[in-house]
Amino acid sequence: MANVHTAKQKNKVVTITLNPALDLTGSLQTLTTGGVNLVERSDFHAAGKGVNVARVLSDLGAQVTVTGFLGQDNQELFCQLFEDMGAVDRFIRVAGSTRINVKLVEKNGAVSDINFPGVTVNAQAIAQFEQALDELCVDHDFFVLAGSLPNGVSPEMCANWIRKLRANGKKVLFDSSRAALAAGIDATPWLIKPNDEELADFSGQAVETHKDVIQIAEQLGNKGIDNIVVSLGAKGVMWLNQGEWLASKPPKMTVVSTVGAGDTLVAGLCWAHMQQMEKTQLLSFATALSALAVSQVGVGVPDIEEVRTLQQQVEINPISSEFE
Repeated sequence: MANVHTAKQKNKVVTITLNPALDLTGSLQTLTTGGVNLVERSDFHAAGKGVNVARVLSDLGAQVTVTGFLGQDNQELFCQLFEDMGAVDRFIRVAGSTRINVKLVEKNGAVSDINFPGVTVNAQAIAQFEQALDELCVDHDFFVLAGSLPNGVSPEMCANWIRKLRANGKKVLFDSSRAALAAGIDATPWLIKPNDEELADFSGQAVETHKDVIQIAEQLGNKGIDNIVVSLGAKGVMWLNQGEWLASKPPKMTVVSTVGAGDTLVAGLCWAHMQQMEKTQLLSFATALSALAVSQVGVGVPDIEEVRTLQQQVEINPISSEFE
């Protein structure tokens, strides 16, 4: 029985989405600003970075608990998704409607995001959320905190939640941007996953080469962040862990949509760490999972065998002077 319990523990994860969204995605030939645009295909679904991570983790076999703040006036699609995923729903309901984000995907793969403000979170909802976190700390080791912050939640609050989880020995995977990313980094999460643009925004420096990434990331490593993963789109992923760099390069993919690819990478990193994969295998798995994501609309893992096939085609290299 002990082994069964251990296996279950290994698969348990909490995803935190403080500012979820209903994503309205439209595919069109070319976006013309200031004019009329004809959408050829559309999709409307429950999303938000942490929710996307939860969907992928659920497909991979994780036992997922979802939490954060959810507008009570339009929660139906979220409730249905959580039920379909078999996820434990610990979202705190707040007054109003969860925001709608519009994503317009052009045939060349370019994505234009129009992100609306979310609900406003009051002190009572924050207290309920903090109580939920305390309860989830009892039997969960992995926490993924991903996405932007709603009105009422400051970057400092978010950073304090990371500190509290770390103080309880939890592994916090943190994926955000702008002020939330800067405050969260100071709280030394266990893993961060900025992309090259977010890293440049955070550092105030141009990020154009591997050397630029190395310079900024190693400064962050000195702060005590165990894993610094930088996603470079089609160029692959760079990962700093315990002073060692690994780089991955995915095979060339036919891009249908890049929406959710970063969230899929986070889910892959989380799952691979939960399964205690060896480092090279871990990075190739997460990279393959993310590469597959750009070849489909929406997030999820329809066929794990496709991921394994792609994984064999991912190049993994230690980063040495040739990259510098």
